[in-house]
Amino acid sequence: MTDSPTGGGGPRDESGDPFEDIVAAESDRDPDLAVIEAGSRTLRAQSGTPRAEDLPGRPADPEVDRALREVEAELAGRWPETKLDPSVVRIQALMDVLGEPQRAYPSIHITGTNGKTSTARMIEALLTAFDLRTGRYSSPHVQSITERISLDGAPIPAERFVAAYEDIKPYVELVDARQDYRLSFFEVMTGMAYAAFADAPVDVAVVEVGMGGTWDATNVVDAQVAVLTPISLDHTERLGDTPAKIAVEKSGIIKPDARVVLAQQPVEAASVVLRKAVEVDATVAREGLEFGVLSREIAVGGQLLTLRGVGGDYPDVFLPLYGEHMAHNAAVALAAVEAFFGVGEGREAGTLDPDVVRTAFASVTSPGRLEVVRSSPTVILDGAHNPAGAQAAAAAVTEAFGFSRLVGVIGTSEGKDVRGLLEAFEPVLTEVVVTGNASHRALDPDRLAAIAVEVFGEDRVQVEPRLDDALEAAIALAEEENEYAGAGVLVTGSIITVGEARLLLGRNR
Repeated sequence: MTDSPTGGGGPRDESGDPFEDIVAAESDRDPDLAVIEAGSRTLRAQSGTPRAEDLPGRPADPEVDRALREVEAELAGRWPETKLDPSVVRIQALMDVLGEPQRAYPSIHITGTNGKTSTARMIEALLTAFDLRTGRYSSPHVQSITERISLDGAPIPAERFVAAYEDIKPYVELVDARQDYRLSFFEVMTGMAYAAFADAPVDVAVVEVGMGGTWDATNVVDAQVAVLTPISLDHTERLGDTPAKIAVEKSGIIKPDARVVLAQQPVEAASVVLRKAVEVDATVAREGLEFGVLSREIAVGGQLLTLRGVGGDYPDVFLPLYGEHMAHNAAVALAAVEAFFGVGEGREAGTLDPDVVRTAFASVTSPGRLEVVRSSPTVILDGAHNPAGAQAAAAAVTEAFGFSRLVGVIGTSEGKDVRGLLEAFEPVLTEVVVTGNASHRALDPDRLAAIAVEVFGEDRVQVEPRLDDALEAAIALAEEENEYAGAGVLVTGSIITVGEARLLLGRNR
């Protein structure tokens, strides 16, 4: 780890400003240090047996299902998680009456624009492999609201989810009565997670920010490790319209004396984060300098990596996920766990146990993120919902799959950069079927189609308002012209669209 006041150990500029040292190192770094592509790509993952993780569906017990639906309805009656008030007053009031459960365990706090959930799941897998009991709080969910709160690497059962809500409900009502506005959906969920982790109890919590950082409800934890995944433009109406402005909000999770793990960033965003680290005397490890991906080779079912951690190198790491961006997420996750254990500081030189690290990464799954859920033709689900995520997904599909024809099923949400997302996918999609989903925030398919026609041309766009019809149409298109073995379908645009498609395609009905 590099102590933030002294930067990367390079020469100071004449001003003597330690921040300028860090920015200079960040700006001048060799991008090849982060990823040195392996030349051999003889093994290419195509169709085959999907390795999709089971996610919870509706409870089989009618009484449990009824109770869960009641909780879902009560939560849905609150401010939605897309409506924000820039304040942690209400969530702090809830923590106070609950007895500060978020302080009962150490935390790793994760923010960024893309890659948060996959990185959180990798961190969780690593910590579990080192025999720690974990709690993970993530959003949004793919299929079931219970996914948001995980213990021991698995979503809590519906019965426990209902109990967690009932346990804090009287305190929620108490806070509601004392505040100008009731607690929001996300604030109540955050309170449930923190209380559930304390009750378990967990050894460490892995907490994913909902949106931003400074004013996010999760930001009542004093996390000893702050992780910032890549920052790009999303939620610009709330967080700002430049990477630097967004970084101001996201760097709000960095606490005094914390350890910061910083993924590769636009220089303007990195500068903001590093200045914040200097202000609060945090230590920083930067991807491409203190840690990174040394080599990456495509393999059947994923990729084979050599990762450089802050304590040393980890060769022969198999990651059963696709895409260069997932390799970067793995490097960030590894550095975060090293930071949690204090690797690279004082007497804690050297690496974590490489065999344990390999075992952990080999077990990682990330539902809805380049997830193969069907073969013949291959159907892939990816929750990309902004241009940066779409670019990463498009590159990964091109690299890992030998499709001769790829049909997109795209359903997006209001308020997103839909044109930017479609433009990112245009080079890799032969045709697109635009559709909707069940969310009240779903973009109308006809409006989506109008933008798609401008990007793809009229001949490459089909409209099917119902998602089930869209999936059938896309599969039919993929199977045309005797391209059965070399065709695929990519379902994307929103994690909600992906979750509904996952259920329609037979996962966890």
